Amino acid sequence: MFKIMLKSKIHNAVVTKANVNYEGSIEIDPAIMERSDLLPNEKVLVINVENGERFETYVIKGKRNSKVIGVNGGAARLVQKGDRLIIMAFAFLSQEEIKDHRAKIVILDRKNEIEDEFTKGI
Repeated sequence: MFKIMLKSKIHNAVVTKANVNYEGSIEIDPAIMERSDLLPNEKVLVINVENGERFETYVIKGKRNSKVIGVNGGAARLVQKGDRLIIMAFAFLSQEEIKDHRAKIVILDRKNEIEDEFTKGI
């Protein structure tokens, strides 16, 4: 049996842009993606801390060191520039894999600078 477990989390990411006239996705600075173990095209669940909206999309690379967190397509209607987001990716793990699994957590400040990062196991 496999369980769906948290793999990566970016906490308090601040929306820097929202563009409804785009085919979809969430644009993230590659430096933040790497530190949080996210890949281009990876599916993520996004929660808007300000209004409680939740949506799923996929990750695309922004410009390196730009601190960009850009919500595109229809999901752009669910956020405003300056909103704080929680961005999470999950993995299907076997019972054996779960024992050693550690989720990568990255916490950002209001400028999308990495304030803290750590791994968290069961």
